[in-house]
Amino acid sequence: MVSAFESFFEIQKNIHQFSFSWIPFSFGDVLYVFLGISLLYFIIKSFKRKTRNTSFLKILILVNILYFTYQIFWGMLYFQKPIVSKLPKTEITVEKRKKLALKYLEKCKQTRMLVKENQQGVFTVLNIRNIQTEILSQQTKLPSFISNKKALNINAFKPSLFKNVMSFTGILGYYNPFTAEAQYNSELPSSYLPFTLAHESSHQLGFAREQEANFIGYLIGVNSSNIELKYSTEYFTLKSLLNSIVYEDEEFVKDMLKNYSAGMKRDRANEKQFVFEHQGLLDDFFGFTNNLFLKSNQQEGSITYSYFIDLLVRYEK
Repeated sequence: MVSAFESFFEIQKNIHQFSFSWIPFSFGDVLYVFLGISLLYFIIKSFKRKTRNTSFLKILILVNILYFTYQIFWGMLYFQKPIVSKLPKTEITVEKRKKLALKYLEKCKQTRMLVKENQQGVFTVLNIRNIQTEILSQQTKLPSFISNKKALNINAFKPSLFKNVMSFTGILGYYNPFTAEAQYNSELPSSYLPFTLAHESSHQLGFAREQEANFIGYLIGVNSSNIELKYSTEYFTLKSLLNSIVYEDEEFVKDMLKNYSAGMKRDRANEKQFVFEHQGLLDDFFGFTNNLFLKSNQQEGSITYSYFIDLLVRYEK
């Protein structure tokens, strides 16, 4: 049954990306605004006695159509065969994670010296279009034993129209299953941005689970010839490893942070400043609702890195 939905996804993603990728703005965001206005209109009408029954019926019809379409286009992909079943089994020990963390710290230090900086000495992306082109190229080079999904080489990356709201919610990007567009927050610090694009492109390929999209994004970026994408990927991997270790050995993580290069420390401070400037109730609310969404779709939730780390350690083995 799931394989049928996978085959259907391959067809519809081709049609959707071909249909919407040429539009210079996010058509999916405009669609969401239109649907939101329509839903609000019917809700307001439902409070009026004369139109209460018909408006309530229209709300039910609209919600059911959207839910059914979402499941057909995307929801069933959460039940695909997990990537972890394609990788060798191994014990995920803290020692192995520490060894990988040390490896990626050295990688980050070396790659960080090659990227460009702004006037404050913070890593900055110079040409986002080049990164997008490189991601599409790397999609075709994924290991065949992990992915046999077809890369279309269609640039359907779009800056979100809701970037200001996204900055206050902790959402870096999202995939629109109705238009196959990969939305990203263009206000993100450059250290976040390239890997976020790689992550969302993994959804475009058909990897629904968040941590699996992280892993495919890792495979896309870690061997890239684009130094900006490579650094952002290595830096994400290092941070994920440290987050998985901190509750078991906090002193190790503190020592690792002390050993960041000067440029990496500036990038980390820039990320912390961005988060500090955009923290608030929206961030807490969306973090809570996103956690519930992930768990309802056969995933661990947003507070853990364990599945991505599991995939990473197995793959590195």
